[in-house]
Amino acid sequence: MAQAGTVHLGGTPAEIVAAERAPWEGRHADRPFVLLAQQSLFDDTRAPAGKHTAWAYCHVPHGSTVDMRTAIENQIERFAPGFRDRILACSARTTAELEHDNPNLVGGDISGGTNLLSQLAARPGHTTPLPWLYLCSASTPPGPGTHGMCGHLSAQAALRSSR
Repeated sequence: MAQAGTVHLGGTPAEIVAAERAPWEGRHADRPFVLLAQQSLFDDTRAPAGKHTAWAYCHVPHGSTVDMRTAIENQIERFAPGFRDRILACSARTTAELEHDNPNLVGGDISGGTNLLSQLAARPGHTTPLPWLYLCSASTPPGPGTHGMCGHLSAQAALRSSR
């Protein structure tokens, strides 16, 4: 059985381009490109037995105060009819609220800033000069996202050095 921990919902290529162009132009997409993660598929401690969690986000202009919950739910509902009827509880946050709670998320950016090709090549590794300290943030390879690879690669580095 095929299961994906993260699903990208965007529609046609033209819809995806429009959704991703909107934030660059200071606008909020009506049909955003949604990144939807369902961690409880792989970690049963995330939800009660027989239930699941979902975590979703979309790209918005830097420092946005717009609540995108309805637009995100509409996009999920578009591809998974009946989704909204299954929601038992929800928590939604704007980028401004994210930055308020964590000043490291400047403008609410969970990616740690712009993702230019030159920055991806210049990201620090996972090791540090301190033999017991490893980096696993979105600023380390392979870069930001909901994939968890930064932590996985950091753990692999720590395991290699302990041998």
